Amino acid sequence: MAVHRCISSALLVFLCVLSVFTVARSQETTPPGGHGPPAADGPHIVTETAGQTAGQPAAQEERQRGEATEVKEATPDESAAEEQEAPAVEPAAPSAGPRPKDDFQEELVIRPLHSGDIYASFQFRTLWETDFTRENKVSHYRLFPKSLGQVISKFSVRELHISFTQGYWRTMQWGQPYLPSPPGAELWVWFQDSVTDVDGTWKELTNVLSGIFCASLNFIDSTNTVQPSASFKPLGIVNEVIDHRFLRYATLPREIVCTENLTPWKKLLPCGSKAGLAVLLKSEKLFHSSFHSQAVHIRPVSPTSWELRQTLNVVFDLHTSGQGKREWSLFKMFSRTLTEACPLASSSKIYIDVTDNPQGEQFELSPATPLLSQAVVLGDRRTFSVYDLTQQITFGTVRSLNLLIRWKSSEGDMLRPLLHGERYVAGYGLQTGEIHTLMYNYHPYRSFPVLLLDSVPWYLRLYIHTLTVTSKGKDNKPSYIHYQPSKDRLRPHLLEMLVQLPPNSVTEVTVQFERALLKWTEYTPDPNHGFYVGSSVISSLVPSIVAMDTNTSQERPLFSSFFPCKEESSYFVRVYTEPLLVNLPTPDFSMPYNVICLTCTVVAVGYGSLYNLLTRSFQIEEPSPGLAMRLANIIRRMRGVPPL
Repeated sequence: MAVHRCISSALLVFLCVLSVFTVARSQETTPPGGHGPPAADGPHIVTETAGQTAGQPAAQEERQRGEATEVKEATPDESAAEEQEAPAVEPAAPSAGPRPKDDFQEELVIRPLHSGDIYASFQFRTLWETDFTRENKVSHYRLFPKSLGQVISKFSVRELHISFTQGYWRTMQWGQPYLPSPPGAELWVWFQDSVTDVDGTWKELTNVLSGIFCASLNFIDSTNTVQPSASFKPLGIVNEVIDHRFLRYATLPREIVCTENLTPWKKLLPCGSKAGLAVLLKSEKLFHSSFHSQAVHIRPVSPTSWELRQTLNVVFDLHTSGQGKREWSLFKMFSRTLTEACPLASSSKIYIDVTDNPQGEQFELSPATPLLSQAVVLGDRRTFSVYDLTQQITFGTVRSLNLLIRWKSSEGDMLRPLLHGERYVAGYGLQTGEIHTLMYNYHPYRSFPVLLLDSVPWYLRLYIHTLTVTSKGKDNKPSYIHYQPSKDRLRPHLLEMLVQLPPNSVTEVTVQFERALLKWTEYTPDPNHGFYVGSSVISSLVPSIVAMDTNTSQERPLFSSFFPCKEESSYFVRVYTEPLLVNLPTPDFSMPYNVICLTCTVVAVGYGSLYNLLTRSFQIEEPSPGLAMRLANIIRRMRGVPPL
């Protein structure tokens, strides 16, 4: 035991001497400043490693959040946490480049109409700096909906415009809308020049969009699709020559818009319907209106930047709402009030058109706001009261915003639109007819050209030699005509023409047609209701009332900057006419039922009688005895004697 203690004690002494010697040697080799290369490299490596360790989970979490279509409502604490985590992601992958920049804005425009109705227009814009055309597909989505991003990337879409409308916009009563759309469903798409099979890609795209928006877009085929040659120019930036072979346009005038279309539309918003202006989009109120239209527009605004604009326009009727008085509020229109802006929105504003109410003699607006904004909209300089939802002072002490518009006077004249269009069917019988298209130019002294596009189904066989264009009782020869005849059950008619409208005139375009007789399997379930023909499209640069401001650097509302305008003295307008309802020669579908009943009756009576005669067996039956004989036999049986 003593030997073991001596050995352990010696070992401890040796280790102590060795440690002291090592420390002294390290102090001798250290410079006087105390900051040698090892000490400098150590903290740097630790910091970078910590950044990578913290950055990788943050990037994974951000990627998982981006894959979701709908962004959940973010709290201020979560927003601050995301801002703190953002710098930590950069050292994790320095070769991946900067994060894509995106921005989201929302606004609501309310325009009181002279008829006592109210026009509300929602605008949601998502701007994303990314490139969908590159070989490496985009995998991270934050504000831009992933479903639409995949559609753009897969089908090589340059521009996509789709709208669903219930009702008809009454231009002469309500004025021009901010974004026009025809009744039913409308879809027009520009494809990239790299697409080889445009028709096949168009068919696949319509099927995919039908699933995204829960609509009947899968019924779009070659029989209702046209390729315009002059209309529907790209609204985004164009870097090459425009080739209309990559353009497709189709309408479904009978499409019914309902909640099934509104729900997926709201899910495309970054905040969904949980916060911001989207909380007002209540289906029970939106569809109980005179006019309702929702649309999605995707276009490139720069070589590496895309814009998604979701719009919703609604007109609330004074009489159908059952109010009985000229008073409107957010709660009466949408059954809800606003409490906050979308946390992901950089701008959230409400604009009230007070151009016709400078001194408050037409209506009273409460709560009042000192913020005013002027913008040139549809060639007219308008004044708007602005409510900024990003400022807490807007909601007041009750933390709720309920705008109230109370009318004081019904007097006042509406500014009549300079361009208006109508269309109807004339004639009698079910063999021939005539389509009349009227284009009104209400400008007192200026004429301007308009581009008319008309797509007619194949079962209305146009007689193009009967085409006439008259203005003020005189022939008006179009300067450009493009006509593509139809093919039965393959493609519709396409008619495009450029016509000069004289000032203060009505230009009438007429063409005769013959109704075709369809196969009995081609009729709709309610053929006596009639067949719909899509609206005509009138596009023009209309003379402006005031000079357009070409300074695009200043801040302007979203609803005033959708259609491009290159001339100061005019602005672009697109007008849709009414859809047509045409009756076709319809067979009496009750005749098969009558024939079946008559045939079965004949078979039952004639063949049944003959069958009974051929299969029945006949036997000779002896005459029955009289009453006396029957009584005698009964008595004989009682006596035990055999009967006679």
